[in-house]
Amino acid sequence: MSANLTQNLTQKDLSHPTVFIVDDDPDIRDSLKLFIESVGFQVATFDCVHDFLSAYHQDMPGCVILDVRLPKISGLELQDHFQRKNVHIPIIFLTSNSNVSIAVRTMKAGAIDFLEKPFDEQMLLDSIQRAMGVDRKIRETKQQHSRIMEKIGNLSQREEEVLRFLIQGKANKVIASILGLSTKTIETHRAHIMRKLGVSSMAGLMWMAITSGEYREVPEQLPFTPLDPVQQSITLY
Repeated sequence: MSANLTQNLTQKDLSHPTVFIVDDDPDIRDSLKLFIESVGFQVATFDCVHDFLSAYHQDMPGCVILDVRLPKISGLELQDHFQRKNVHIPIIFLTSNSNVSIAVRTMKAGAIDFLEKPFDEQMLLDSIQRAMGVDRKIRETKQQHSRIMEKIGNLSQREEEVLRFLIQGKANKVIASILGLSTKTIETHRAHIMRKLGVSSMAGLMWMAITSGEYREVPEQLPFTPLDPVQQSITLY
């Protein structure tokens, strides 16, 4: 980890949400840092994209307040870089010169907000709160996906084969005929699949398959509305 980030976050926990400020104007950086810290957020500041990228890792929660025009690598180029690398940290853009086309471009690419300098404190605070909420949701979704994939990884090859047929809505008797097995054996595999995935219903099983994103066998039209894991009594831990 770079000395710059360590210096910015002395005695602070890098696992806590951080507002990363990337701006080449020291007065703007300082005023932003003072204001954001005054409302309770952890802050790290950088004067260029290179230093930020040298210090930042996508496992660090938080958001970025990013100047549009920066030396060498612009804020727009950093947003493009994050998109190519599949990095989803929320971005709030700041600019001294309002440009509608640039604002539209950044927002279409997923920016949380596009604000003009000098910034309105309440508007900026609202944007930060929204960005932190988006980041938290993204990380929760990633963790949920990882837990689901870990559970699916515990299935045997035969169990996953049966799972794919179950997802298609095929009855136990039909699956048994396709695989050349007894219906009783398919029922046993189904019970093992349910237990290993921590679900108690076909709806829960389908929810797991949909959430994993790994199964093309999921039909476009479902005979029910998949619910969230709490409603489906799914155990992900």
